[in-house]
Amino acid sequence: MTAIQYQLDQRPTYKDLYQFLLTCKESISDLQERRIASISLAIEPVDLLAVLHSVVKPTQRHFYFEKSGHQEAILAFDVALQLETEGRHRFAEAKEFIQTALAKTTLFGDLNAPFAGAHFFCNFSFFDTSREAAFAAASVFLPAWQIVRSSSLSSHEWLCQTPQEFTRSLEERYTVVANVVIDADFDVEATVDRVWQTLQKIQAVKYEVVNLSDANKTFFQQKFVAPPEQFTTSVAAALDLIRAKQFHKVVLAHALDIFSPLPLNLVASLHHLQKLYSNCYIFSSSNGRGSTFIGASPERLVGISQILSERTLTTDALAGSAPRGKTSAEDAQFANHLLNSRKEIHEHQVVIDSIMQHLSTLGLSPQLAPARLLQLSNIQHLQTPIRASVPSSVHLLDVVAELHPTPAVAGAPRLEACEQIRRFEAFERSLYAAPIGWVDHQGNGEFAVGIRSALIQGRQARLFAGAGIVAGSNPEKELAEVQLKLQALLQAISA
Repeated sequence: MTAIQYQLDQRPTYKDLYQFLLTCKESISDLQERRIASISLAIEPVDLLAVLHSVVKPTQRHFYFEKSGHQEAILAFDVALQLETEGRHRFAEAKEFIQTALAKTTLFGDLNAPFAGAHFFCNFSFFDTSREAAFAAASVFLPAWQIVRSSSLSSHEWLCQTPQEFTRSLEERYTVVANVVIDADFDVEATVDRVWQTLQKIQAVKYEVVNLSDANKTFFQQKFVAPPEQFTTSVAAALDLIRAKQFHKVVLAHALDIFSPLPLNLVASLHHLQKLYSNCYIFSSSNGRGSTFIGASPERLVGISQILSERTLTTDALAGSAPRGKTSAEDAQFANHLLNSRKEIHEHQVVIDSIMQHLSTLGLSPQLAPARLLQLSNIQHLQTPIRASVPSSVHLLDVVAELHPTPAVAGAPRLEACEQIRRFEAFERSLYAAPIGWVDHQGNGEFAVGIRSALIQGRQARLFAGAGIVAGSNPEKELAEVQLKLQALLQAISA
């Protein structure tokens, strides 16, 4: 990978772009060779959701990823390169795809701009094969366009902080990245025209498009994919197996289908998620064929960032739940019970032990921070941050492959828990409870776990939520927990 940088006080002109792309084309010696030009530019502020609404076409794939409550968000759309695959080697194949693409990539422009350079956006399904047609078991794409809104903090600080620790900065910076595939038949002039016109179109979007009026709300028809009593029966059966020592924990999910007389409003739903869940990752990933997976996840799977020569891995153990109270006193009572519950502490410790073991398998030496409460609008969790130094030989997707699925979304032991999930759940998980995130050209990146999520397809959506079943779980209480999570997500879905 090579880099060409211009002075920070100078923006490339149409002529500069033309000359750069012409040089890239002239460097191709083999008629079968393809190269990638990645062009990074600082731009004036734009509303990313407005761009999603007014610039991105329904037939174009998109990916939106935000640490809500922060000023950092990434919108990627249209495809320059992509890979879809499945099977037990899917993470390794995704890693190879990224590395092969980067070996053919030339970076150009303001490479000191936040999140400059080529980024790859990834979805992985919960299982290594997917019976659900909307998304492949592994999907990676280099977008034609990427827009980032970021604070003045570095990407290292952004990755390493939790949503609660992050303090909003008054200074925001915006970066646009255009990725262009170049071959022997590449039309330089037509491409520069297209890039220039799209830049102008993006820069012209400077307004918010979301109307949060209740008048825009639609009354949905609702139907559980499986009856609630089937969920409690499954929990009871899982508890019998736990008592028989066949496994220690299993996470069982429940799903709710909703049907609207009008097409569901994706951008309004994302805006609602931003407002309702300020401590969560807000995400949206579409396949460009009418299906979009969205959610507000409180759970980071893993992030890796590099500052100078130091690469730092950050992850969280997140397990153990309690509702929020209607009053401060009741809220404190629920929190105190969570912090002292043997059942919840045991569930949390299972996740910590698993993460520590898997990171050690990669040759890392993880360190634990003190446990704390992660308090969301409708629920609170036990959370333990975990960090480790990472050698250059360990790729972010190596870590994702090792950690997924954690006991927080599958159970323990992993193999036995996944077998029980297939047995008890009456639907395909697809991207639910699976890694969703990005990797950049330096190996930095971040993945969230796709929980508190929904698959939107036109006028209908399937909402997912799960609960961890361990010794001491109560079937009726576990049902109440997943229904609480589903109702919270339902509030955000807007037509």
